[in-house]
Amino acid sequence: MASLVALLLMGFFIVATGAPARAAAPTTVTLTFDDGDGDQMAAAAIMKTYGLHGTFYTPSGYINQPGYMTVANLKTLAADGNEIAGHTVTHADLATLPADEATRQICNDRVNLTNWGFRVTSFAYPFASLTAATETIVKNCGFNSARGLGDIQTRFGCAGCDLAETIPPADPYLTQAPDEVDNTWTLADLQKTVTQAETGGGWVQLTFHHIGTGGTDPLIISPTLFGQFAAWLKTRPATTVVKTVDQVIGGTVKPVVSGPAVPPKTAGSNLIANPGMETLANGVPQCWQNGAYGTNTPTFTTVSPGRTGTRAAVLTMAGYASGDAKWLPALDLGGCSPSATPGHAYALSAWYKSSVPTQIEVYYRTGLGSWTYWTASPFFTSATAYRQASWTTPALPAGASAVSFGLNVVSNGTLTTDDYTMYDAATIPPPPPPAPGTNLVLNPSLETAGTNALPQCWQAGGYGTNTPVFSASSAAHTGTKAEKLTVTGYANGDAKLLPTMDNGSCSPAGIPGHTYSLRTWYTSTVPTQFALYYRAANGTWTYWTSSPWFASTAAYAHAVWTTPALPAGATAISFGLNLFQNGTLTTDDYALYDTVGAPAP
Repeated sequence: MASLVALLLMGFFIVATGAPARAAAPTTVTLTFDDGDGDQMAAAAIMKTYGLHGTFYTPSGYINQPGYMTVANLKTLAADGNEIAGHTVTHADLATLPADEATRQICNDRVNLTNWGFRVTSFAYPFASLTAATETIVKNCGFNSARGLGDIQTRFGCAGCDLAETIPPADPYLTQAPDEVDNTWTLADLQKTVTQAETGGGWVQLTFHHIGTGGTDPLIISPTLFGQFAAWLKTRPATTVVKTVDQVIGGTVKPVVSGPAVPPKTAGSNLIANPGMETLANGVPQCWQNGAYGTNTPTFTTVSPGRTGTRAAVLTMAGYASGDAKWLPALDLGGCSPSATPGHAYALSAWYKSSVPTQIEVYYRTGLGSWTYWTASPFFTSATAYRQASWTTPALPAGASAVSFGLNVVSNGTLTTDDYTMYDAATIPPPPPPAPGTNLVLNPSLETAGTNALPQCWQAGGYGTNTPVFSASSAAHTGTKAEKLTVTGYANGDAKLLPTMDNGSCSPAGIPGHTYSLRTWYTSTVPTQFALYYRAANGTWTYWTSSPWFASTAAYAHAVWTTPALPAGATAISFGLNLFQNGTLTTDDYALYDTVGAPAP
């Protein structure tokens, strides 16, 4: 103590100090915006207020479309000092595409943006989906860098990962970035991505989509939140700066390179690529993508075996409130999506099993690569065994250049699909003729259940004033099931069970000029007869003819009759035994044979 006093008296002063303050390490923040959403112009206005600039990753096929930016918007962004960058033409999942299509998507996007007058050096992978080969394509298309997602630590994921990307990056064609910003992010979350990087320095790329309020898209934050973050960024130490990706990476603008042309398909061939889902890319069927909208939770998987080959595509819907979901040929530039000609109609089909009704939903491509909903088929009934959904479109609208379609789900349920086809309706090949002696009836013994107490591929038919009731019966001729028809309250008309009068997935195909042998086993309390219908070339069904009457019988009897020649223009046949009065009719084991090669009854 004495020595301390002496020191003080001598004019020495002792000041207690802690550890020296640690200055923030040099840190660069880049504000990036994906997908060309029109509401990003609100963010651009906020950045301009604070003297900040960002990088806008732009799918050129989206530009000038409703809800997206226009070329004039992009020019305004560039004039204000922002960077316009590549994001593929149609926001394609590159890891699922053939190499030529991935090249078209990446290179042609840069070509389109360059043709609009922009300096294009940076790229971002849609869905952060890529392979090692994709990185090479990006480099060969003339980009200087490409951004991934989800490999910088935040409270939302990637625990233990780096807190910032290095400058320069270890891999400029897969630069690290946090998860994309969504509606669960707070101002504190945005700030922490910067302050944690400042402890060691480096580069933080933040990824935004929608800047607005309302709507159901989770990839949205409010202009208020974005403005608060922009204002906060301006208060950071001088060692923390905001730059565009191009300013961080540097480098020259390389010459543009166009992707390869789409090779034409052979006339009369199936236009669908990978129609049986057999080829996988990055774990999913190559050339296929999932599509959905509304409030629902779809799950997309594959199952083995398929209807043919080793796999089929499965869609399971849960939490359904609105919208739909479906598998689709990739909405791309032609490597996967079938090219099409305006004014032409297209015959579409797919084999499916489903716990709920489904329909064919169709889209077409216009312009540089914008995809638009076009139309949908009538619904096809649920099916426990594979059946074919087939439908022919109207004429393709002017300006359209490609078509994509898929079977959708619009309620909770499960849909399995396989073996898709698409043909120009003018060149569709005729189906191969069945081998002589082939039974043309599907589910002929009624063993596979359908809906509404009817077997799959069968429907109730009838007219007039009467009350028919259809029910499954265990009193089968063979197997375990037959179908019982009971008519009460008869005044006029008839009722019958018929192969479904559809566009070909259930109804037996027929050839004009041919005759057919009809056969059914039955029991009946009253006389019955075959009633026949045919489908005309325009798809409508018409009553054709009826057989003579068959007598009532308590034990199974075989009703057999040969038709006259099928009329010109007819493409399919449906037939069934009917009731023309009160009574009960049970039927089983239907058959329809072309009389050429038909077995003996």
